[in-house]
Amino acid sequence: RNIPEPLKREIEQAAHKGGQSLSGKAIDLLRKGMVAEREAKPELGLSAWDAIRSAFAAENAIDDEFAKIMDEIEAERKRDFGRLV
Repeated sequence: RNIPEPLKREIEQAAHKGGQSLSGKAIDLLRKGMVAEREAKPELGLSAWDAIRSAFAAENAIDDEFAKIMDEIEAERKRDFGRLV
């Protein structure tokens, strides 16, 4: 309902090619769009520590090396505190 005709035709064609109903294809596209939108947005409230840790976890690099790097980052942050910009 209230879908522009060109878009509706495009969805109908995609549904026909994939052997789906129009509503089934529309639901599938909406679901994929929701997932893509959710993945494109950064998680609110995620600390820098958590963001960096998740990057290391994705590379299976969570160990003493990660802790050492984070300690170095924290030490640099403390040294930088109060520095004029």
